[in-house]
Amino acid sequence: MSSTTRYQATCSAPPNLALCKYWGKRPGAEALILPTNDSLSVTLDQAHLRSTTTARADPSFDGGDKLWLNGVEEQIGGSGRLGRCISEMRALRAKLEAKDESLPKLSQWSLHIASENNFPTAAGLASSASGFAALAFTLSVLYDLREPTLTASELSRIARQGSGSACRSIFGGFVAWQAGTDPNGQDSLAVQVAPREHWPDLQALICVVDDAKKGTPSTAGMQRTVATSPLLQERIKNVVPARMAKIKEAIAARDFDVLARITMDDSNNFHACCLDTSPPIFYMNDVSRAIVQLVEELNRAALAESGGHHITAYTYDAGPNAVLFAPKENLPLVLQLIRHYFPNADFDDTFNLLGAGANASHRGAQDAVDLPTGLPPTFNPNVIPVHEAGAVRRLIHTQVGDGPQILGQGSNDGESLLDAEGLPLRLQRVKRA
Repeated sequence: MSSTTRYQATCSAPPNLALCKYWGKRPGAEALILPTNDSLSVTLDQAHLRSTTTARADPSFDGGDKLWLNGVEEQIGGSGRLGRCISEMRALRAKLEAKDESLPKLSQWSLHIASENNFPTAAGLASSASGFAALAFTLSVLYDLREPTLTASELSRIARQGSGSACRSIFGGFVAWQAGTDPNGQDSLAVQVAPREHWPDLQALICVVDDAKKGTPSTAGMQRTVATSPLLQERIKNVVPARMAKIKEAIAARDFDVLARITMDDSNNFHACCLDTSPPIFYMNDVSRAIVQLVEELNRAALAESGGHHITAYTYDAGPNAVLFAPKENLPLVLQLIRHYFPNADFDDTFNLLGAGANASHRGAQDAVDLPTGLPPTFNPNVIPVHEAGAVRRLIHTQVGDGPQILGQGSNDGESLLDAEGLPLRLQRVKRA
């Protein structure tokens, strides 16, 4: 390398899961990714799900900026989403350098960027959100664009231009993406509604039904829905504004009953808009719908009891994978119910829900587990059949998490995804294999 000082940063960012969904960009503002409505999400714990990114600037890098995702080089393109994020961060760094001539001219050097996800990409698990949040945050650290120079909400505006929901992954806890009204998108950014510590016992069980790429990518699906769905217009004008107000109140009060019902209703409304699209878009499959039936029956039976409450709540993004939110004390029951009706799902018991004496990975069990004890008395065990082994491929237990984290910087970056020459370490592993 031509420079004795290594200008590099490695950071991680979490995915988020929307309770009130974003679906659709304002007509004429697709490139800026300006949404048709506000949305609200929960940030997930990076101990279980995260994107990690290393960015290095060096004058010896030839051939312009380069980026590798999971060891595969991606085309950046100046007008594409990656290019827009990098260009805006570089322009802010150039302004910083213009004010202080002693700063190294990082804005003039090419970048090498490596990014990896520890969960399936493009399968409805918000990998684009964590990926672009990690990119924007890592560049802010590399370029020394931190508060007060650049606030977290301002950084979220830049991340939004890579992937809309990425703006919400700049914060931890509960996060709202304000749609804004400015045609240039200056007021379309994320704000934190409540930090992780506000509701620490809210947890999630992700049921991975299919980890393949979606048949209809989100961007194409949104465009069709905005152009053809009358139901979406009702959602934009009336449904989402009312739900956003109520769900913020539920979060402030830690009222799971209200949060659960709004979350499930909004998921159903979102997928109804997809079905109302011409031609219709099908993100959920038979297994997805069976989980909905199971959860609705569980909650019906629980609410039928005197003083009963919702036990869990489902939500689905643009994919077949279910996310079940529940208070911590309800997760063992929910887990065992899913394992009964959907046997042989891989499950890493990181929270020790199944007890210290159980196998930690719980992989390979060929038979369904027994129905859990503690079910409401009127629960109908025949609401759905026991599915074939592997109908749910994997279970991920996680919780509310914090925003992006710095893992390493400069020459002492022990978490780097790049080698000494600026090439991805994962690429080397692939070549050796």
